[in-house]
Amino acid sequence: MNKRGQREPFVWEGGEVLAYKEQDGTHRSVTRQVLSDAEHGQGTSLRYFEVGPGGHTTLERHEHTHVVVPIRGHGSALIVDRIVPVAPHDVVFVPSWGWHQFRAPDDQPFGFLCAVVVDRDRPALPTAEELAELRRDPEIAAFIRV
Repeated sequence: MNKRGQREPFVWEGGEVLAYKEQDGTHRSVTRQVLSDAEHGQGTSLRYFEVGPGGHTTLERHEHTHVVVPIRGHGSALIVDRIVPVAPHDVVFVPSWGWHQFRAPDDQPFGFLCAVVVDRDRPALPTAEELAELRRDPEIAAFIRV
């Protein structure tokens, strides 16, 4: 299929609303939908993630880069060493090996498109030492959830 419409707001035809990841305690209230993947032969994957009110993605980093475009609600993100507000139609670049985590406010969901390469490495969680280093910055310490 070359086109996927929404069957309801923020739910696309031809796919499932999936769990973000296995329940490992590193994230809260996150779903994902794969909108395009290897079947189209372009080598990239476009996914939609939705973070429920008060939820957050996993604090992680990896070799592959990705581009995030919020399309529902507002949120905030740790990108490398900065906390940034993110709003619909912003473009957020997550660099190789950059720490990142996305959070929704307590009162609304936050949804975003995320483009990555199909063949990619697995994310790495922070070690105790890396977490201590991140927490040296008071703003980051207050923001991150692990």
